[in-house]
Amino acid sequence: MTPEQDIDKAVAVLREGGLILYPTDTVWGIGCDATDPAAVRRVFAVKRRADSKALITLVADVDSLAAHTSVDRETASRMSAEAADGRPTTVIYPGGRSLAPELLADDGSVGMRLTREAVSSALCRGLGRPLVSTSANISGEPAPAVFKEITREILDAVDYVVEARRDDESRSLPSRVVKIESDGSVRVIRE
Repeated sequence: MTPEQDIDKAVAVLREGGLILYPTDTVWGIGCDATDPAAVRRVFAVKRRADSKALITLVADVDSLAAHTSVDRETASRMSAEAADGRPTTVIYPGGRSLAPELLADDGSVGMRLTREAVSSALCRGLGRPLVSTSANISGEPAPAVFKEITREILDAVDYVVEARRDDESRSLPSRVVKIESDGSVRVIRE
């Protein structure tokens, strides 16, 4: 299968409401269409995670970031530029738009990351919507940095496993997490 066919197959599964396993800019993740409430609920079930713990989403560009958060394009562009120091940075925005309600925290905020990793970026572009990104593990277990660390239980729970980067042994740090407060200030949650 070519890399393009791999992405096309994954996107087709996402559009049908399915779940995929895919490499991200940090760890291997479970993903689904971030606008599909049933798919998002299924991710919570697979992870055995309380739905009160919001999931993050990935986007491929600033326009998608601005379209799905409460910030304007200028702020989204500035935040993505500040995050472009090479380390993946998840930004918790004060509000989310046009997303599955299950992705929003109790205060309406949403965590989003502009991905620059080739596979996850191609998936976001192909889907044309944000992509849920949560580590490919049962809640409380170690997050799989490389494909071979994913348990059989997780592999069996998804509808498609992306072929790209399965042999990649490189490890990344977890993303930095910052939050835009209601007054516009930025607070570091995790360095």
